[in-house]
Amino acid sequence: MSQLSSETFFSALPVFVEFEGVADSQNYRALPADWALATADIVDSTGAIEAGRYKAVNMAGASVISAILNALGKNDLPFVFGGDGAMVAVPPSGVEKARNALSAVQNWVGEELQLTLRAALVPVADVVAAGLEVRVARFQVNPDISYAMFAGGGSSWAEARMKEGLFAVPTAPPGARPDLTGLSCRWNPIQSRHGDIVSIIAVPVGSGNIAAFQALVSAIVALAAGEEREGHPVGAEGPQIGLSAAGLSAETKTAPKGKRFAHRLFILGQYLLTVGLYRLGMTLGGFDPKAYRRDVARNTDFRKFDDGLKMTIDVDPERLRQIEARLEQAASAGICRFGLHRQDSALMTCIVPTPLSHDHMHFIDGAAGGYAMAASRLKNQISAAASVAATP
Repeated sequence: MSQLSSETFFSALPVFVEFEGVADSQNYRALPADWALATADIVDSTGAIEAGRYKAVNMAGASVISAILNALGKNDLPFVFGGDGAMVAVPPSGVEKARNALSAVQNWVGEELQLTLRAALVPVADVVAAGLEVRVARFQVNPDISYAMFAGGGSSWAEARMKEGLFAVPTAPPGARPDLTGLSCRWNPIQSRHGDIVSIIAVPVGSGNIAAFQALVSAIVALAAGEEREGHPVGAEGPQIGLSAAGLSAETKTAPKGKRFAHRLFILGQYLLTVGLYRLGMTLGGFDPKAYRRDVARNTDFRKFDDGLKMTIDVDPERLRQIEARLEQAASAGICRFGLHRQDSALMTCIVPTPLSHDHMHFIDGAAGGYAMAASRLKNQISAAASVAATP
């Protein structure tokens, strides 16, 4: 593969526009071996969530994506937001910039959010040497935004190696800061309209049941698709604008210490202006707050595939019962392991380079633990299955 085609790998991928396409292996292409996976997560995110620090955990996870995209100066890299962490695939020309961004964001998360972020930079060549692949597909949610989907087992392998302390990126010296321009959280919690906001993670068991697992993914997606907006937690009109004290504090901390008071005033001023324009039905300089809210609803990553299905959806009790029954059936058949967590609302964290364009990105997670709690229950299920298998 030429250097040019390697560098432009993601932008050159064909797109699919129906989410069911995540189960179609034909939509995926192998990530070039000269790329690397920048991966990070919060240590003991479950404890932080149980202490009520959901917004800080989500902000830390999204900061990984923001820092790397800003460091490389591009928004068209493959990445996935996992609630308490994230992974970004970077081309060979961006590896050192990504390493520096990871190093700085670890320090920022520790000093400003009082959380511990571990991070690693894993060469794709090492993933391939381990007998796995990082396969990437490009799901186009609208003409302005595409999100990456990952398959092949490589991203899970990279995450596991990170948790073992391999390929670790050291934390930057005290005071180091990443560029987090555009990172924000200015929305009220999004209340369920139908019953529960449910965060689901389902992963395959082994490599011999891939076809059965793909059929399971298609079935779960089809069940969720029967709900309003296919289970999207955000209504078509967009979320309610809101700025909590926790959100304002977290966003203020993205600015250098000497500029925080001015940044805080800027955030408040921008927020009040947006609210005023929305209530008056006015636009300003090409910015239409109602159109922006609708764009937010379109641009949100409420479902994804990262070596397994991940969804945060708004569903009614009967549909949830059907989904859970289907997952339980597949788990009993040895097709999947899954974790599921219910809550009454969702949280949104955003990367908005400029509100005047349509390519702003919005990450949804459950407001009471979401993916982190679902992952904890998934680990418990895997451990229980391993204990049963080991019993003579």
